[in-house]
Formats: sequence, C-alpha cells, structure tokens
Amino acid sequence: MKAKVYFTRTLTPEKVVEAYNKLGINLGGKVAVKIHSGERGNQNYLHPDFWKPMVEAVDGTIVECNTAYGDAAGGVRDNTESHLKLLEEHEWTKYFKVDLMDAEGPDVIWEVPNGKILKENHVGKNILNYDSMLVLAHFKGHPMGGYGGALKQLSIGCASRAGKALIHSAGVTDDRFETWKKHASNVVFPEAMADAASSVVNHFKDRIAFVNVMKNLSVDCDCCEVAEDPCMKDIGILASLDPVAIDQACIDLVIASDDPGKEHFMERVNSRNGIHTIEAAADLGIGVRDYELIEF
Repeated sequence: MKAKVYFTRTLTPEKVVEAYNKLGINLGGKVAVKIHSGERGNQNYLHPDFWKPMVEAVDGTIVECNTAYGDAAGGVRDNTESHLKLLEEHEWTKYFKVDLMDAEGPDVIWEVPNGKILKENHVGKNILNYDSMLVLAHFKGHPMGGYGGALKQLSIGCASRAGKALIHSAGVTDDRFETWKKHASNVVFPEAMADAASSVVNHFKDRIAFVNVMKNLSVDCDCCEVAEDPCMKDIGILASLDPVAIDQACIDLVIASDDPGKEHFMERVNSRNGIHTIEAAADLGIGVRDYELIEF
C-alpha cells in the first residue's frame, strides 16, 4: 500500500499547520517536538518563529540532544551548558518549553533486534517522558549522510552523545573521542542511521508524525558552523505518517526540479550514498518508498 504524503508549495508557518492537519492524527498526551536547533554561526536553520504556530498547535515541548563533536568541529552543542546557552541565544527557550533529553544520564538503551549494523540505540533518557512525537525536519544536504530529513532527525537527532558516536562509528564505539578515528563507510553508516531510526519509530508506533520543510536547500546541514549557501530555490512543505515515504518524496522533488542547482545537491546525496538510508529503513519495515503525493 502506498503511503500518503501531503505537499504544498506555499512556505509559511500557517501552511506547516495545515499540512499536519491533513494527516488526521491527534498526537495526544505530552508531545515531544524534534527540531534542529541550529549550530552557532549557521545561517540556514529554520528559526523558532517559523515553527511557532505548529509547536503551539500540539502544545509541544522542543526536544534536542547533545552532539558527539565539539570545539574541533566548531560546534558548541556537545555539552549541556553551552548547548543550553545556544538554545537561549537562538530563542528556542523564548517561545517554547525546551528539553535537552540527554542533559543528565543515564541514557535509555533500546535494543534493535533486527538491526543491520546496530544491536542497540542510545537515546536521551527524557524521551520516556513523552507520549507522542512530532518530527519537524529541515530537509537539506548533509556532509556525511548526503541529506538530512525525517530519518536523520529520528536517528542522529534523538540519539544521545554516546548514541551519536555509535551511529557514526557503525557500532564500533560509544566514545566520541574515538569515533572520528573509526568513521563508518557510506554503506554501513546509512544502515546504522536506519537502525537507530527504527527504534524510535517502534517506540512511538502510531503516535508519531513527520513534517519536512524544503527551504534553504544547502548541501550542508544545520549542524555546520559554516554552511554553504543554498544551491536551489525553495520547494515546499511535506507531511506524512511515514518517515521513509516523506524522505523519498523530498528526494524525488529535488530530482524532478528544473532548478540547475539540483545537480550540485544530488551530487552531495549520491556521493555519500544518502538514498541507502531510505532503502535500509524501508527494509527494516518502518515505512515504504511507494507513496501518493497529494498536493494542496
């Protein structure tokens, strides 16, 4: 059966809410809203005011986790103190309740029974405080994963600092200082991401929804302190209950675009074997690649 993916070319905060409402889901209880808070210096991340109507509509709490990299990569989100300061600087705390889920340990460790690479996923322990999750992804490129969308938010995004190290090293180590010596190949890294994403989807089951915003389409991620400027024009907003289908639809919209910048964007995706994350996630059964794109 094809998944339904709703799509609008109108890029406004109000249209994000409208896209979500098309899904017909009521994310009840305490709602975790996973966003990318943006690295210090990054010019492309989507700011709190863009997401504000959507977060308010579900009365959600913004959730994030610490990163595995630090000063050597130019980032400040690798420890709780500086990460919380950045969340304040970027005004997330001005508008929303904010929860840095791995601010205090120990991590929650979820088994990945059928994992291709990972046997377990380490996530911020506060994820257990939530009844449902709304994943708000800024779709763009990524230096290692090729692209970043719903699946990246589920995997790298929800993983604790140790969990991120495990994903990046394809399960070799949870020591972030050793991880960068043991980088995974562009075959096993996408599979490790899919494994981690599957554990989050399986935890929330039918209490999770996804919105991808195709805006500020750089080949670099919001985790980059110095990111390349967007190489394509904005495309639109997508919403789905299927994380595989929504990421596949975004890739297909890039490929179908007549924007000459798509060649540069897809070179980043393909050179990192980014689509293999989608393939692996589909193989793990957390979504399907066949979808019906419903434009509104």
